[in-house]
Amino acid sequence: MPELPDVTVYVERLAALAGGQVLDGVRLRSPFLLRTVDPPLASAHGRRLLGVERLGKRIVLALEGDLFLAIHLMVAGRLRWRDPGAAVPARDGLCAFDFATGTLLLTEAGKQRRAALHAFAGRAALGAHHAPGLEPLEASAEAFEATLLSENRTLKRALTDPRLFSGIGNAYSDEILFEARLSPMKLTSRLEPEERRRLHAATREVLLRFTDRIRVEVAAGFPEKVTAFRDDMAVHGRHRQPCVRCGAEVQRIVYAENECDYCAACQNQGRLLADRALSQLLKKDWPRTLEELELTRTIGPARGRR
Repeated sequence: MPELPDVTVYVERLAALAGGQVLDGVRLRSPFLLRTVDPPLASAHGRRLLGVERLGKRIVLALEGDLFLAIHLMVAGRLRWRDPGAAVPARDGLCAFDFATGTLLLTEAGKQRRAALHAFAGRAALGAHHAPGLEPLEASAEAFEATLLSENRTLKRALTDPRLFSGIGNAYSDEILFEARLSPMKLTSRLEPEERRRLHAATREVLLRFTDRIRVEVAAGFPEKVTAFRDDMAVHGRHRQPCVRCGAEVQRIVYAENECDYCAACQNQGRLLADRALSQLLKKDWPRTLEELELTRTIGPARGRR
């Protein structure tokens, strides 16, 4: 799912390419994309694009007449900027937003259709539909810590909860926790004050770093390779690859539809986190440390632990 750095650059480039132009029309290919009926989507036709905003992980087109179109890309949705009048792709195209100088295409890979488009009359209606959590790049250290401690959650869950923090998802939460040298499964209530400050600093550093990198890559173009797995990430998507900091093997736990990648040596004092499926299957044979993991691979699970 595109997260704060990716969505920020989407917003910036779309504003640069289409800002001030009239939205000639919206060509809807998939009726399941549109989740609202009042106001009708056709009411957006002929209105000037006054601005493009980020609302959490949503991209909002602010049109004259106090009308807003909110796009949520979800996991597999992507935006493409093409020549005026470009056809909506037959296989994965959902809709097209037509401007004089180009067409914004919304596509979604895979068979599941999770991306969403909402139309709202007035900013109050937009805010009532989605009130995002704290903006991590705008928050003070005190506000960040207060939000973090508002619920007793694991750090991974807290960072990725959109009610708590805006724009952080699975990929960048892994990078943030690695930067902060904190276990993703540590409870927020157990954080020391210095750890909370470290997490706040790491959140800002990681999000700003990757936003700047994406800006440089895109330059005056438009984001075409938005992915949750970047070659310059430290742990996310690097399962079983050496940690860039200490050289230990990056570990992974899988839950629901997400994964969590981390360095046991840097983030959890060399202890492995329990994978819900595998640890329950192996029970006593589940390795607790990196050393036991190596023994398990060398001589088998039955003799890997005493």
